[in-house]
Amino acid sequence: MERYKDLLAQKEQLEKLIAEAHEKEADAALERVREAVAEFGFTPEDVFGKRRGKGRRAAAPKYRNPETGETWSGRGRAPRWIKDQDLERFRIKE
Repeated sequence: MERYKDLLAQKEQLEKLIAEAHEKEADAALERVREAVAEFGFTPEDVFGKRRGKGRRAAAPKYRNPETGETWSGRGRAPRWIKDQDLERFRIKE
């Protein structure tokens, strides 16, 4: 049983040392990154790439109201001007 408790104490000490080493190395790495960003004038997009939108991209319109010019992509709830009507009547021809 003594051996088990000794090993647990060693494990705890090692985990503490690992955490300290990780923090120290992470701080040094962050400092190097900051220096490079300052030296070369990197932007967040340079470092991390362009952020992607949270949702879907805007879909191209498929239907147009001939009276007002309003469009609808066919996604989501149908607008009042097209609801309960023949969709082909409003389809945008390419």
